[in-house]
Amino acid sequence: MNILHYLKYFLFHAIGLFAVLALLAGGAYTTGGLLTVLAIYLLGDAVCGDDTSTPRFKHPWILTVQLWLALPLLALIVFTAVWTVSGGDPLGFGAWASALSGYDVLAAREATAFGHHVAAVILTGLMIGMIGTITAHELTHRTWDPVSMLIGRWLLAFSFDTSFAIEHVYGHHRYVSTREDPATAPRGRNVYFHILASTLKGNLSAWQIEKKRLQRKGHALFGWRNALLRGHLMSALLVLAAWAMGGVVAALFFVACALWGKALLEIVNYMEHYGMVRNPATPVQPRHSWNSNRRISSWTMFNLTRHSHHHAQGEVPYQDLQPFAEAPMMIGGYLTTIIVAMIPPLWHRLMTPKVLAWDRDYATAEERELAAQANARSGIAALQRSL
Repeated sequence: MNILHYLKYFLFHAIGLFAVLALLAGGAYTTGGLLTVLAIYLLGDAVCGDDTSTPRFKHPWILTVQLWLALPLLALIVFTAVWTVSGGDPLGFGAWASALSGYDVLAAREATAFGHHVAAVILTGLMIGMIGTITAHELTHRTWDPVSMLIGRWLLAFSFDTSFAIEHVYGHHRYVSTREDPATAPRGRNVYFHILASTLKGNLSAWQIEKKRLQRKGHALFGWRNALLRGHLMSALLVLAAWAMGGVVAALFFVACALWGKALLEIVNYMEHYGMVRNPATPVQPRHSWNSNRRISSWTMFNLTRHSHHHAQGEVPYQDLQPFAEAPMMIGGYLTTIIVAMIPPLWHRLMTPKVLAWDRDYATAEERELAAQANARSGIAALQRSL
């Protein structure tokens, strides 16, 4: 096995460490760091093409440990970010970093203007989404592994989204591409409405799933065995830790980063399943998810891009997911598609032809009937004209 196949997934950690340096450097360096990360994804995916390789890994434990390392890495990123808005020097972190680097990070922090702190929120939330949620998505599917589950839930706590470990695995994967799935956006929906709707309905779904589990086991709903309540407590502890570092400002800063990280998850849900239809009584097939094989996104997001295979076989580890080049394809790489989704007129202009092509090329006869109903409800003239 070529060692490069292992190393390519460590690009994820390199980007996280780069974010730490950008946050510590302060000022324009933080904003420059954010722009650099965006450029890596946008330009990298545009220039580097697709990755359709399917290597076999002889030492998969290395890739598992690599996933576990996301927790200390994300903790370092968020600690650094919160430190940048703290009045003192928690744990002497600034003094230590200055002595180690020869660069006065304390002075740089004091000189950082408000606009660069906004960039820090965007960068930190992006890291919470990438290093926290994406890794947790992989780990919380490993329901047989208590270590992976624990690490995954703590990663999700950084975005106030430990409910994801319940609803995604036991709800979303069952109802994906149907009207019963909170994460599947119907045709014509605005992404900003979807963020709110999917968050609310996803938490309600997770509550119902956990309630049924506890009833089945004979446990009380309100108690320490309730994984949803424990998860929200984990997030609350992180807010308290931020408050302990820098008071109300630091706590609010962390909340803003966490909410942005959570919003990113829902934007990704939006673009992965937008407009898909399926009879919930039929098996999930690769055609029921939008796929992408862009190289940089695949390497730095643990093959989350190969979403069509993931939904067809949710138990398959990320390194074994197949590219499924014949599956319906997204607009581009993940960050590119996220940005397009955040501009609703552009999104609908680019996705409407794709949705109509899905109806024509991928849908079964039954699904075409469901698609026709979805088009009628969409409010999009081009979809309604297809009737």
